[in-house]
Amino acid sequence: MPTAAQRFGEFVAGLDAGAIPDDVQHAAGLHALDALGCGIAAHALGEAGYVHAAVREDGSTGPATAIGAANLLPGDAALVNGALAHALDFDDTHPRSVVHVSAGVVPAALAAAQAAGASGADLLAAMVAGNEVCVRLGNAGSGLFHARGFQPTGVCGVFGATAAAARARRLTPATTAHALGIAGSMAAGLLEFLADGSETKRLHPGWAARSGLAAVRLAAHGASGPATVFEGARGFFATYLHGEATDLPAELATLGERWVTPEIAYKPYPACHYTHAPVDALAAVLADTPIRPEDVESIVGFTDATGVSLVCDPAADKVHPRTPYDAKFSLPWCLSYRLVHGRLDVTSFTAEAVTDEAVRALTPRVSYELRQYAPTPDAFGGGVRVVLRDGRVLEHELRYQRGGAENPLTADEVLQKFRTNASLGLADDDVSGLEKALLGLAHETDTAFATVLGRAAGGVK
Repeated sequence: MPTAAQRFGEFVAGLDAGAIPDDVQHAAGLHALDALGCGIAAHALGEAGYVHAAVREDGSTGPATAIGAANLLPGDAALVNGALAHALDFDDTHPRSVVHVSAGVVPAALAAAQAAGASGADLLAAMVAGNEVCVRLGNAGSGLFHARGFQPTGVCGVFGATAAAARARRLTPATTAHALGIAGSMAAGLLEFLADGSETKRLHPGWAARSGLAAVRLAAHGASGPATVFEGARGFFATYLHGEATDLPAELATLGERWVTPEIAYKPYPACHYTHAPVDALAAVLADTPIRPEDVESIVGFTDATGVSLVCDPAADKVHPRTPYDAKFSLPWCLSYRLVHGRLDVTSFTAEAVTDEAVRALTPRVSYELRQYAPTPDAFGGGVRVVLRDGRVLEHELRYQRGGAENPLTADEVLQKFRTNASLGLADDDVSGLEKALLGLAHETDTAFATVLGRAAGGVK
């Protein structure tokens, strides 16, 4: 019987863009636009400038393009694009696997495709291959990685990045399996950033993308990786989840038949996904009953156990976030900001914003209530209860967060999000050209369209 890595290797190497259903192709293009738009906006706003500085330090040049930088080595471009795509926490997430998929897969696929001189169709197949691999690995351990202190985007994302780079480079099934085996020793990403609001989380997809390219390059030149990297007694699931029950065979059983790419959820807000349903629930309450901060006695946000660990506890840190990135993981902050200012967008998470006295005065009145929306994290459900000083109690709940498959954003809404984000750093012609190319990848003869990314302006706070 083939191992999981060998099954993945066969799927990735054999995936032809023409065999991918039209809706999956369209979803892949939209998600690529979404990820790159988020990255362009982050660069324009001056986020993660240290990543650019780090890759430029030794003066190396190569065939790949990053947002705001041309002629980089592929690994460097992948690192920059991955970190920027995730920097605003505005990029997509697959609900059940809890992986920020595109932030790792798209940069790896693009850098590998540019280096290989691949066609748009090969890039499309590479992105879909990466999506399908990393989501299934995250699904097999749904919710368990967070409980062990790992961010699935890093530890599962490296395998998606490896699959994407392997397909872009057209490795054989056996060599792809070796690359996945090698990537198992590169899987990384700790949640300890939650302790002080530091910025390591935004590096996770960039590092996963860079590591995926390295694993593929090593395998292509003869390095071997363990065939049982996933199911082995000292493999990925056994060591990272320490004996917790997983079901990778069920995920493998539908590989190439049921497509998970369209399940990936878009983000309407640049904050942790576990804040979204409560914020939208509050918006629904406010639409029915306009209220002012001074009218509020208390607010209770509803979320599940993973949400509590990410955006509610420890309460003292969440009530007064220490950094803009910290605020993105604070349900009290997001709810309070939405009530005070009537919006929650990229301007809500700046150094100036986190000192907003009106918001900070409200956050101590926000607490949480644990709710079980499903046996495993599946759609970021949430809600809110607002208790007013006149005794009224207003409540609303969303079983499915907005942007997921069950409560989707329209394609036009996703495109408008991309255009708004990308226009912060690119000229209108470059924005429209990138949009046209990524939505028609199957017909692009090369990846020359990606050079517009290098023209993105940045550094404006």
